[in-house]
Amino acid sequence: MVKNILYIIASATIFFAGLVFYGVILNSTEITLDEAMAEKGITKIVDAKIIVDRKNFRLELYSGKVLVKTYKAVFGKNNSLVKTSKDDKVTPLGDYKICRMDTAVKYHKFLRLNYPNPSDAAEGLTRGYLTKDEFDAVILTHKLNECTPKETHLGSEIGIHGIGTYDVIFRNLPFSFNWTNGSIAVSNQNVDELYKVLKVGTPVSITY
Repeated sequence: MVKNILYIIASATIFFAGLVFYGVILNSTEITLDEAMAEKGITKIVDAKIIVDRKNFRLELYSGKVLVKTYKAVFGKNNSLVKTSKDDKVTPLGDYKICRMDTAVKYHKFLRLNYPNPSDAAEGLTRGYLTKDEFDAVILTHKLNECTPKETHLGSEIGIHGIGTYDVIFRNLPFSFNWTNGSIAVSNQNVDELYKVLKVGTPVSITY
């Protein structure tokens, strides 16, 4: 019995290690942002924007109209297309902006988005999962170009972040595994690249 258990554990460990190793091989072909810029003949990212494609698990970095680099990305555990609560673990769809950039966070770096936007707030008010006071608070912060308040039913802790401690494992999985609270996760190295060229106010469009 003990031998069988040990055999199962060893087999599972070897299988998982093989998956990660295969992912390392796949990721070894990824070029850096500097290399991608050189290929495009770009020396500086100007008029940066981000387009996030939930359906195809990717995040695209643009300089103006030029697609500079595509990153592998994963999203919230819940695959629904409609976010109705701060706890539903859905990555929202819509047009947002980076409203704050943090480094001292659990997932390496965090580029917070101004979610919920006025459209999200209006939908929430109509459907009854936002109060009028919460709606007004969201609208006010958008007029002031600030991050939206945390206290609303929809929450606000949505953004682009790294993986953190388990980066070497999750970034090398050869398949897409959604695990976040609704935010967009890329590898630690990739969020470092984005952090260097993006700024508060950079537009981020999340599509499906």
